[in-house]
Amino acid sequence: MPNYRLAASAEMIFLDSPFVERVKKIHDRGFEVEIWNWANKDLAALAATGATFNSMTGYLEGDLLEDDGIAKLLETAEQSIEASKIIDCPNLNLHGTGLDENGQAIRKRLVITGADWLKARDTLARIADLGAKHNKIFILENLNLIVDHPGTPFGLAADVIALIESVDNPHLRMNLDLYHAQIGEGNLVELVRRAFPIIGEIQVADVPGRCEPGTGEINYKRIADELKTLNYAGVVGLEGWAASDPDLALDRFAAAFA
Repeated sequence: MPNYRLAASAEMIFLDSPFVERVKKIHDRGFEVEIWNWANKDLAALAATGATFNSMTGYLEGDLLEDDGIAKLLETAEQSIEASKIIDCPNLNLHGTGLDENGQAIRKRLVITGADWLKARDTLARIADLGAKHNKIFILENLNLIVDHPGTPFGLAADVIALIESVDNPHLRMNLDLYHAQIGEGNLVELVRRAFPIIGEIQVADVPGRCEPGTGEINYKRIADELKTLNYAGVVGLEGWAASDPDLALDRFAAAFA
């Protein structure tokens, strides 16, 4: 049996049900639960479901580079920490910049300078210190810049790894999203090996289409074998749409990582 646990995003599955019902259905299937924007959720109702929540959005506004964006990032990260306590969620997700309701970078950056790298590193160090103060872990997610999130600074997995290693604080780790990595970089098994010491979570969906494993080109059984070899003990989260039936999507996901 693998040591890792499986989770599913309530934002992308059982979409015909109200949100609290989605959480219950995922929980009843034996999976942990992930959510995005906590500000539009009834957190008390979510907590009452008895579900185990693994990750949620760790900020509402802001970015790593602009002074006003940094201030908003830190302010809403603190708010996110307090919200996470209601549902006992340990991991708070971050991106290089705020994303709008369509997942697009609010402040696009097509060129990153050396000074930008230093400023992002300093911002993330402050975020990590905030996590340490409250015993929470912020996880910085890689995003693809070709299909879903053009112009997002520090979107590539290689960039995320470099930033996290430079901060070197256990309260800042990587959310390694293999869907995004396949589109942006590929070579997934080597990427898992490279990032392994700093991984806080792994998210998956197949390419193309962003649906469950088995619907596209990624050999997730090979990824699962590598995670077993590495003795990965964290969470693998399905952050993908159901190609057809959501219960079947969860079955396929579980089978790929059995």
